Amino acid sequence: MSIKSLAAFCGSKSGNNPLFIEHAKQLGYIIAQKDITLVYGGSNKGIMGAIANAVLEKKGRVIGVIPKVLIEWEHQHMGLTELHEVADMHVRKAMLYEKCDAAIILAGGYGTLDEFFEMLTWNQLSIHNKKIFVLNSAGFYDHLILHLKKMEEECFLYDTILKRMTIINTPEELLL
Repeated sequence: MSIKSLAAFCGSKSGNNPLFIEHAKQLGYIIAQKDITLVYGGSNKGIMGAIANAVLEKKGRVIGVIPKVLIEWEHQHMGLTELHEVADMHVRKAMLYEKCDAAIILAGGYGTLDEFFEMLTWNQLSIHNKKIFVLNSAGFYDHLILHLKKMEEECFLYDTILKRMTIINTPEELLL
């Protein structure tokens, strides 16, 4: 499967570990180098801003999707290839999924996890079959991965977590 567009779900904050921003930048450079369009939440702050700016720095294409309610809070990015202002978070997520061939999850908060779990659920229900990558920078998702494995062990999942996602520790491991 050839990936032409990659959705990145990540924080509008930077987090405490500088590696989160560094990995976002490295990933942005890789995306631009491979001529893949970045599709993301439209913010110019935090990890979201870092990955978008890295793609743009290398003359790549970036599509942002931001709900009206977050325009002030997340400070929409004004230098994108395309910026879509949408009514709400549900429309945002649907448009992000529609515009991507695959998704990658970077460090983030509640919104990142919401998007991640919705992608996983839709994948499991065969609403889509898009590849999902988890960038586990500095072990950020170690505890979540352990919990997902516990869900698997306790027979709450229909198949293995590794069938639903690819866990990587560095941007260079992204197999595109």
